[in-house]
Amino acid sequence: MKGYLKRDDDFQERRKKIAGLSDEELKARFWELAETIVNPLLKMAKENTSPSIERSVLLRMGFSSLEVKPLVEGAIERGLMGKGVGHIVYRVAKEKGITIREAGEKLIAGDYWDTAIEIFKGGR
Repeated sequence: MKGYLKRDDDFQERRKKIAGLSDEELKARFWELAETIVNPLLKMAKENTSPSIERSVLLRMGFSSLEVKPLVEGAIERGLMGKGVGHIVYRVAKEKGITIREAGEKLIAGDYWDTAIEIFKGGR
């Protein structure tokens, strides 16, 4: 057929690397390769976030769209974005013995950011 690329069949050549492996060894090799592919994705997901992701988390925690903006901006201004804004609100609530809603309201008002900084940058 014209216009199609012909793929050289090199299956037998590539198969030589694994031809002597048992089913268990093949299974182990598969999972090893799967982890090699997935681990960088998991690492990236754990270490990176965005304002839109954090807003979404806060909305699901019960905050309104008007409330999430100052929370996300407050975290960005203080270099805490990578900790997760929902996590910040949760940890402040736990530290102060108040509800998540109360902690969010206090953070929106500008209070408790020093507590958040201490928790996340002070190693608590």
